[in-house]
Amino acid sequence: MVKSEIVKQLHQKHPALKKFQISTIVDIIFNTIEGSLIKKNPIELRDFGRFSIRMIKAKYNSRNPKTGEIIYVPEKKKISFKMSKSLKQKINKI
Repeated sequence: MVKSEIVKQLHQKHPALKKFQISTIVDIIFNTIEGSLIKKNPIELRDFGRFSIRMIKAKYNSRNPKTGEIIYVPEKKKISFKMSKSLKQKINKI
């Protein structure tokens, strides 16, 4: 699902709000999450999950798959997501 579909569904549920207002609200939410992750603060959305930053160690023995040459891969950050128990139950419900 893309952002425009989220805005469309929210507009159908709340027709009193205009699409540009909903789009602005969605942008503010995503920008707030992004800003918090940049500051290395975890984000916890109850009954949904938790986003956090993990550090991936530098690698000195990685290989270029095309040439087989050994290359250095620097340390980097990765976003980690752990879903809540309630979301896990909803997804695995058959």
